[in-house]
Amino acid sequence: MDASTFDAVDLIRTKRDGGVLTDDQIDWLIRSYTDGGVAAEQMAAMAMAIYFNGLGPDELHRWTHAMIGTGTRMDFSSLSRPTADKHSTGGVGDKITLPLAPLVAACGVAVPQLSGRGLGHTGGTLDKLEAIPGWRAGLSNDEMLAQLEDVGAVVCAAGSGLAPADKLLYALRDVTGTVESIPLIASSIMSKKIAEGTGSLVLDVKVGSGAFMKTADRAGELARTMVGLGTAAGVRTVALLTDMQTPLGRTAGNGLEVAESVEVLAGGGPADVVELTLALAQEMVAAAGVEADPAEALASGRAMDVWRRMIAAQGGDPDATLPRARHVDQIRADRDGVLTELDAYAVGVAAWRLGAGRARKEDPVQAAAGVEWHRRPGDQVRSGEVLLSLHTDTEERIPRAKEVLAGAWQIGDAAPAVRPVVLDRIDHGDG
Repeated sequence: MDASTFDAVDLIRTKRDGGVLTDDQIDWLIRSYTDGGVAAEQMAAMAMAIYFNGLGPDELHRWTHAMIGTGTRMDFSSLSRPTADKHSTGGVGDKITLPLAPLVAACGVAVPQLSGRGLGHTGGTLDKLEAIPGWRAGLSNDEMLAQLEDVGAVVCAAGSGLAPADKLLYALRDVTGTVESIPLIASSIMSKKIAEGTGSLVLDVKVGSGAFMKTADRAGELARTMVGLGTAAGVRTVALLTDMQTPLGRTAGNGLEVAESVEVLAGGGPADVVELTLALAQEMVAAAGVEADPAEALASGRAMDVWRRMIAAQGGDPDATLPRARHVDQIRADRDGVLTELDAYAVGVAAWRLGAGRARKEDPVQAAAGVEWHRRPGDQVRSGEVLLSLHTDTEERIPRAKEVLAGAWQIGDAAPAVRPVVLDRIDHGDG
């Protein structure tokens, strides 16, 4: 069949009935949808058919590359050092990119971290960094390459030219109940990461209540699928499954997470944030083929030096005072005991309700809003002690944040089992 005679309805029926789409059909569908020839309601029907019937390994590989083919591909071959990138599927208090990028750069690897803004409870890396006075997210490709060569790390907004089909399809999935489809998640993430041109990629796939994937089985399936796509495209790809039942570190917000990240770079910070940052750094350095010790680069202060240069290169003042919220409320322990639970999802929603996140792309975020937890599961607490501090510039947001936190924490008599930060490692995939 000539590609010009494909009919979207025929393709929808094929996938609806469990059939397999050909390479030419997939190429035509993605290109025509991006160009406006296939209507949004038709692609919505296709997304729902894929949600129920999936995509086979060959279909998924072609689907991903068809999305890449709708835009430009970046090229980092002119750099004097190898490249490695990290992608997290998103979690509560997940500020890891902030200390990780300069740490890996301090080890001799270039880190092109093209990041996004938050939608929903997880918050975006760009939103966090924009809490730093003067810092800007938008860089041209030339500026990005120059900063990678000079500083070794860049965190900036992804250009609109990378896999434009994904931007359209992502928005459509969001309003049609098809976000949770593993093939569509995997192709969305990997089309952008492969188009970005990095030589190696480490995936941080979160598992638990505050994560996209609530169970280890689903997270593992997503990780294997993405590792398979990356490997097939010639990108050295590995995934870590990491815990998101309890939020990471001790803050969820924008400026709050920047301050915590700077603590980590200064040699302090919460143990779980330090552990995960080092675990991911070791994977990135190894994937890039560089022999270096991230723990030494952190302890020596070299990672902090790179952070300061990275922030300054994008117009930010690394010494500036971060914004402080106009209103801080507190939640206190109601008994003596041990904190046995702190639900990541509830904390994330509370931070969002306080103003740290957005419901729509165009919504503003508050730089100082968020939640700070002063005890983690396993810690001893005393009755009346402050467990959580709620930060916001708009006091009327506090009651709804408190509402979602009711029942989100539990105090018992015995410490809960210790949950490891890194649950599994996957370096071979499907397809």
